[in-house]
Parts: sequence; structure tokens; C-alpha cells
Amino acid sequence: MKTIHMHERQSLIRFETTDHLVLSGLLVTRDYEQEEDILDVPILLEIHGLLGHFLARGTPRLLPHALLERGFNSLSINTRLAYAGQINGQGIFDDVMFDLDAAVEFLTNEGFRNIFALGYSLGASMLVYWAANRIHTNLKGLILEGIHYSLPDSKRRQCAKYGSDPTYDELYERAKGALGDDPYRSENDETIVIYQAKGPNREPLNNEIYTYKTWWYMVGPEAYNAMSYKLIDRISLPMLMIRGAFDHLVESGEAEKLAGIARNAGNNNIRVKEIPNADHDCMENADIMLDEICGMFERYSDPYPPPDTT
Repeated sequence: MKTIHMHERQSLIRFETTDHLVLSGLLVTRDYEQEEDILDVPILLEIHGLLGHFLARGTPRLLPHALLERGFNSLSINTRLAYAGQINGQGIFDDVMFDLDAAVEFLTNEGFRNIFALGYSLGASMLVYWAANRIHTNLKGLILEGIHYSLPDSKRRQCAKYGSDPTYDELYERAKGALGDDPYRSENDETIVIYQAKGPNREPLNNEIYTYKTWWYMVGPEAYNAMSYKLIDRISLPMLMIRGAFDHLVESGEAEKLAGIARNAGNNNIRVKEIPNADHDCMENADIMLDEICGMFERYSDPYPPPDTT
């Protein structure tokens, strides 16, 4: 695809969710004289991964500006899981529904008419959960980068692989004992450290920190909304699933299994693509990733004017 060098306009925006949380985002568009000039051009709503935000390394930070070079706009948002929400107790996975509602409403109210959404890693699971529970007439398609078949299953395998302390099952029993019969409303939350959760020793990089509640709703065995295989058959939107060929977090075949479930439910607008020479972050091979994303824009957008190259 042709690369277009153009001036960009960046705007830091703030919007409020229905449960009164104020979130921030970065709106990146090509420069324009009349606002109407960009409203038909596809715009990508981008959702970060674990412990991320819109300035994190890799996809969250690099994709918006790379997309602009192809002539497309983006809004990258912070969710309540940004800035260590899983550590301070604010980042309850199920509540991300309100964040995505507010972001799509913001874009719709601004007048954008060709809206797509990309979730990166944890953000892909958030996006599946949201899309399975919402009517999304303003959305044209979903892009799921590094999508887990099931976040709880992935975490259980990872903990077993590296011999986490506590073990996955031990942590479940502790969380259940602390949170009681109503985990969401429990006042007995506390911060927990899982040693060797991501690697074979106790170096800080291999440990993870949650609260009981954020662990329960994101990766615990009853975190049903983080199990994409249970939800994806309710999504009728076109979907692009991309995975780095060397992804060390998502196993080969997870995206294909999810695509099979969705197709069996009647959704035939699904493409699965392995990005060569990339790990979990597909922007390690940016050109191929961008070709896939821009190709989806072209297939599923309503007609829009081509970028002005003058």
C-alpha cells in the first residue's frame, strides 16, 4: 500500500463513563480545514493491553501514527485498567463495558461514520466482551490482536508452567475466602503478589500484582466474561484476528478456534492472519500488520473520499 506523508492533528480528550469515571484518550487525525473532511474516513478505536495505556510501547504507542501515514485516523483510550488499575483495585474487567460505551459514544457524537475497534492482548478480550453484549450500529468491524481463547485458561497454564507461588488454585481459594459470596461488593479486597507468574524465577519482571477482585474478574476461574470462547458466537460484526508468528503468550491455533466458533454461529466475515517475524506485539512487523488493518477498512467501510496527497 502507498504511504502518504501528511500533517497530523493530535488532541488529548477526556470523557466520562456512565458510572462517573473520567477517562482520557489521544485522538490522532490528519490535518483538515473542514471537520467534515475527516468524518467519513475510517477511524480506529484502540484499546491497550495489560498494565498499558495509550503511550505504552508497541501497538498502543506506534499504531496511531503509522495509521495516519496510510491516511487513517485513530482514537487510543485509557481504560480503568490503565495506570495499574489491576493493582489499585479500580480495574475490574467487567466494568470496562462502561469505558468502551463512552468511547464509542464520543466518536459517534463527534460525527465519525466509519468506526472500527482494535483490542491489543487483554484489550482484545475486553473488546469481545463488549461487542457480545452491545448493539453496535456505529461500528463496522473488530480487530483482535493477540486474542486469548480464554484469559483464565491462559493464566492457569502460565502459572503451572513456571511454578507460581501461590499456585493458581491456592490463589483461587484465598480470593474466595476473602471476597465471600458477593465478590464485586466485598470490602475485603487487598493487594496480592504472585511470584514466578511469568518466568522461572522471582525476578520482578516475572511476578504479577493484582488485588483479589481484579484477579477474580480478569483471570480467575469464574471470570466468565474474560473467556472469549463463551462470547464470540454472539458477535455478528466482521472480525480480523491477528497473531504474531512467535507469540509467546497466545498459543498457535487459539484465534482459529475462536474463528471456528463464530463461523459456526453464522458469522462468515472473519479473517485470521499470522503476522510473520512478530512476537505478541504485531507492530514488530508493522507493514504486514498495517496491510491487514487497512485492507479491513477498505472491505467494510462505507464509501469515503481518498486521502488528499497534495
